[in-house]
Amino acid sequence: MSRTSIKISFALFKRSLTPYLFLIPALFALSLTVLWPAIQAFYLSFTGYEYDLTQSPQWVGLKNFDKLWADPIFWQTLRNTLVYLIFIVPVMVIIPLGLAILVNQKLRGMNWFRAAFYTPVVISMVVAGLAWKWLYAENGLLNQLGQLFSLPPIPWLSSPNLALFSVMAVTVWKGLGYYMVIYLAGLQAIPGELYEAAAIDGSDGFRKHWDITLPLMKPYLVLVAVISAISATKVFEEVYIMTQGGPLNSSKTIVYYLYERAFQDLEISYACTIGLVLFLLILGLSIMQFTIQQSGLRKLDI
Repeated sequence: MSRTSIKISFALFKRSLTPYLFLIPALFALSLTVLWPAIQAFYLSFTGYEYDLTQSPQWVGLKNFDKLWADPIFWQTLRNTLVYLIFIVPVMVIIPLGLAILVNQKLRGMNWFRAAFYTPVVISMVVAGLAWKWLYAENGLLNQLGQLFSLPPIPWLSSPNLALFSVMAVTVWKGLGYYMVIYLAGLQAIPGELYEAAAIDGSDGFRKHWDITLPLMKPYLVLVAVISAISATKVFEEVYIMTQGGPLNSSKTIVYYLYERAFQDLEISYACTIGLVLFLLILGLSIMQFTIQQSGLRKLDI
């Protein structure tokens, strides 16, 4: 090989290596803040603290997993999380799409509607949770409005049958605008000529959205479904601020239960075991999202 060929090969290798050099600082920061703590948590899930946290953890094997299997509160929190998932995801997939179609219309003042729907997203969850907790109070605004129609006070946050769904309402209220913007980006990428051609073929009104909008929005639908599913499995702030898992653990989720065992009961190893189960659940949702999305893109020939 000539010296010129060697120089060209070295230049090409240097050029291909340059983008990865820019990634090194970010990868180093992620390794310190995400990867290494995750490895430590995985190790701690197989250990236990015999006396207190000042002592080194002792290897206990699968003892924490046996304890988890026999823990009724864990199974209740898992069930609550799955209920949260089942109810939240369809709402977050359907309603924001309708809002996006609505605010995508070229009408005067539509930007104000977009801002109004998006405003809850930028509000702190602490502020939103405290505000909704006041609305749900026995003498709060919702019950006062109900009294105008001679309705008895509703125990929104103190009833085991209503507490979880009351917290769900806050999650929906705060997340609608975020997913609406995702859908709006997809809608604005659809060429207007497709709707004009559909109108010529007699597809107008709601039918045009069924024939054109929904098929072309499949990647966005899958994306929103998985993002909202992952968010639902990790819900914490709403529960912490509004109910703290009560009453009778009826609104306690996996993440809140993990927080309780780690920072209130100081059972760090057991909390890491719960976190490992949560990680596997989120990993499964991510793999499902990737599989469905790739299948949808192949069907659309993208």
